Amino acid sequence: MDSVPNSAKTQNTLPGRPAGGASEPGHPARNGWLAAGAAVMLLALGVALLFTGSAAAAQLADPGALTRWGLPIAKAVQNGAVAAVIGALVFAVFILPKHAGPKRGRGERETRPEHPAFTQAMYLASGAAALWTLSAIAVMLFTYSDVSGLPLSPDPSYTDGLASFLTDFANGRAWLAVSIIAAVVTTLTFGVRSLTGLALTLILAMGGLLPMALVGHAAGGDDHSAAVNSIGLHLIGVCVWIGGIIVLAVIAKQLGDITGTVLRRFSALAGFGFVLVSLSGLVNASLRITSLEQLDSRWGALVLFKVAATLVLGILGLLHRRWIIPQLPVAASGKGATTPASGGMSARRVLWQLIGVELLIMGAISGVAAALARTAPPRPEELPPNASPARILTGYDLPPELTAERYLTEWRFDWLWVAIVVTIGVAYLLGVRKLRRRGDKWSFVRTVCWFVGLIALTYVTSGAPAVYGMVLFSTHMLGHMALTMVVPLFLVLGAPVTLALKALTPRGDGSRGLREWILIAVHSRYSKIITNPIFAAANFAGSIVIFYYSELFGFALREHVGHELMILHFLLTGYIFILTMIGIDPLPSRAPYPLRLVILLATMAFHAFFGVAVMGQTSLIQASYFGNMGRDWGVSALEDQQLGGAIMWGIGEIPTVLVAIGVALQWSRTDARETKRKDRAAERNNDAELTAYNNMFAQLAERDARTDQGERR
Repeated sequence: MDSVPNSAKTQNTLPGRPAGGASEPGHPARNGWLAAGAAVMLLALGVALLFTGSAAAAQLADPGALTRWGLPIAKAVQNGAVAAVIGALVFAVFILPKHAGPKRGRGERETRPEHPAFTQAMYLASGAAALWTLSAIAVMLFTYSDVSGLPLSPDPSYTDGLASFLTDFANGRAWLAVSIIAAVVTTLTFGVRSLTGLALTLILAMGGLLPMALVGHAAGGDDHSAAVNSIGLHLIGVCVWIGGIIVLAVIAKQLGDITGTVLRRFSALAGFGFVLVSLSGLVNASLRITSLEQLDSRWGALVLFKVAATLVLGILGLLHRRWIIPQLPVAASGKGATTPASGGMSARRVLWQLIGVELLIMGAISGVAAALARTAPPRPEELPPNASPARILTGYDLPPELTAERYLTEWRFDWLWVAIVVTIGVAYLLGVRKLRRRGDKWSFVRTVCWFVGLIALTYVTSGAPAVYGMVLFSTHMLGHMALTMVVPLFLVLGAPVTLALKALTPRGDGSRGLREWILIAVHSRYSKIITNPIFAAANFAGSIVIFYYSELFGFALREHVGHELMILHFLLTGYIFILTMIGIDPLPSRAPYPLRLVILLATMAFHAFFGVAVMGQTSLIQASYFGNMGRDWGVSALEDQQLGGAIMWGIGEIPTVLVAIGVALQWSRTDARETKRKDRAAERNNDAELTAYNNMFAQLAERDARTDQGERR
């Protein structure tokens, strides 16, 4: 017994853990429920494959039964593993307290043990990440066997073909990237324990969903961009929601008196995940179904099963939120004490029973989803043989000739940015409502500015600038300038960070919510660098030159990922630049007003210089793209490019002038406030500062007089 570490002896009596490690009343045997969920997943997968005939032998180049069954099983396991990894990291980073018990003073980080629920979540993250790595490698190997029609083999010719598949084909590169990301995440989950490091690990793990989204829809399919975005959003929602349920089942015994607090935090996240999964699933299904009659197909039957099962899960989640969670006790912040609630024990019993049922339903959905990936949808997903040049280059047919009316009527929704706009718009309204219920005021003008910015962002990313920006340089430049100068101007005036810091409640149990992470980000070393006005201006102006005169522009035009990264980069650079000029949100440091005006004047001059340079250029930027569009309407590609330069010169100056006016007004108001402050101080001390100033001059005059008298003598 003496050889047992002290931490192990005291672990069972740590706050938040039931004494002796006993299960809570009504608590499920987590391993049994998880095993049952996995069994249901495999059963549903097998039934769905047999129902659709997707596991039948191919008439030509059949890879064998091992690949036909192994590939969907590996994908199902991989999907469950990545959901568990991301769910566990979300709990560790945003929901669970890292340490057990309250802080006791200096050196606490080194001496306090981890909260058992946090430790268990990290055990789950590490184990699931290892399983993710192995299953991703299995998917990679089975995918090559499937597309090549060759059974798995150690033959050198087979391995040479596999190497070529992993380097020369998009599908192979995607699964190779997933395997590498999974391996790195596995290593980090074993070695990293700081919350900031785990947050970066979570971002990397979510990055592993991107290759999966890219290969989830054929590049030649209709509306490839919308399909990729909807699949990506679907995967994020699944990982947050289903992954969170898996985590709850694993850490339930370690939660103890923080059960109610943890579930309240997860409930809001699960609701967001449910909405994201449901809506993105509907968007993705609509892209593959041309008519309601196609729901009678076997593919449609599986989709209907997923919809019905998802609705059942939503109802169970509503029961959690409306009936069970309010009956659970709430731990006092950082003290381990609880607020009693009637019916707590019976509520916990029903809670864990419902979580067990949810795991079974989620297992069935996961199995059916893996089978759907092996089933051909009703709408073909391959590039038509008679595709136009515009379809080959952009993925879409050439839009009709651009007119003034079509600036308002032509839309192609970018579902990623629609989801972002809706999310932050709803969050802003909830923050304003919370302040008003508390009796605090929030400027109506700032609210209007915020939503004007969101509407403008939606138009730029989904309206005519997005539709015609893929075929016309001038319209692309119009959208670019709106994205960097117009949208950020209104968003900055909305002051979202200030609203969030006022509306969000600080946590006292050692966990980090959105408020804590916002403060960490604002005061980070990285924030000090990128919000330095000189750096922000150089980044804002220099990015334009680097982007348009390098292959980054071509990458953004031809690749969906490049297009989305372009939007994100220029939106952020514009936002940060304007924030350093006129924003009221907290920043590590701010430049004096004269320097801000100098920076703005330099920016205006740069825009004019670059715009004139583009106007006078006699060669096409990205000629292989804009020169081969096959456009039979409008001006020539070179004339259109020169028009784009004029747009940059003309439109780019107007927002800059408005920002300069804003800086001047803020400078004037600051001077007026400083003058009033000095006047009030003078009234309080009877102009003590002025009196001291005059006395100083009187003393100097007296000293000079004495000096003159001494010299005369």
